[in-house]
Amino acid sequence: MRAIEIVQPGGPEVLKLCERPVPQLKPGEILIRVHAAGVNRPDVFQRLGQYPVPPGASDLPGLEVAGEIVDGDLGDSGFRKGDLVCALVQGGGYAEYCAAPLAQCLPVPQGLTALEAAALPETFFTVWSNVFQRAALGEGETLLVQGGSSGIGTTAIQLAKALGHRVFATAGSADKCRACEDLGAERAINYKTEDFAPIVKELTGGKGVDVVLDMVGGDYVAREVSCLADDGRIVIIALLGGAKANVDLGQVLRRRLTITGSTLRPRPVAFKAQIARELRERVWPLLAAGRIKPVIYKTFPLEEAAAAHTLMESSAHVGKIMLRVAGH
Repeated sequence: MRAIEIVQPGGPEVLKLCERPVPQLKPGEILIRVHAAGVNRPDVFQRLGQYPVPPGASDLPGLEVAGEIVDGDLGDSGFRKGDLVCALVQGGGYAEYCAAPLAQCLPVPQGLTALEAAALPETFFTVWSNVFQRAALGEGETLLVQGGSSGIGTTAIQLAKALGHRVFATAGSADKCRACEDLGAERAINYKTEDFAPIVKELTGGKGVDVVLDMVGGDYVAREVSCLADDGRIVIIALLGGAKANVDLGQVLRRRLTITGSTLRPRPVAFKAQIARELRERVWPLLAAGRIKPVIYKTFPLEEAAAAHTLMESSAHVGKIMLRVAGH
């Protein structure tokens, strides 16, 4: 099969087209003939040598795919060979065939193409597990999404809005802020020209937001603490702004704040399977009804993965960057 491998740590040019054997399946896995794969920030970190591959996972980049089931023990899953599915994987997505844990596969939602479905797993699993499970965004609560124009951000805004929450977001340009508001953010704040903390406090009548989804870290955390409501939660999923923060722990104590975080890739299949079940029950009907949709900015052929990474690192995009596998 054709695949994209990382020949050594470095810039986008280290992504090279290669020939690899079709993956051998482990117990509980199925083989997917890949129609499309998503490009995500962790792929960039892996390419740079900053995100180690979990033990036993493919060294090929790519954490989400959609395509046709061609092999594997389907058991009583309800899937059959030939069905179109999308899947969250630990690696190996930039290829014509990919092995995926059956428990991490979901049907392509009604009305969506395989390309659109391939844009779902990484962001929807991440947002659901962090915003709705870990941070437990509850009825009547408000959400602040940092990096609202990213793949994660566009998903979080739409999902929280569809489930009845007030949502605010930050983004890095006027155009990106408009895009966030078009997706359901009540107010998008340009972090290059405005300070989100006092604006969020004002928008919430001085109360602050209940949950912050943070992919920045660094000096954002102290400002997030200052605009959290009592009993508020910050959930950190990336550290684009650095791993060190200077936080007023007195506020954490007095106002019962929670600062937490997680990474999804190393978690066990059973954990991700539970997310998949909840997504299928709670979120897939919203996708089928057209109430939320994947936001795809640009699609590249598999062999142009380097160009896709160059775009990702430019941060010029709004939503997802995708790879289309030749022939589909």
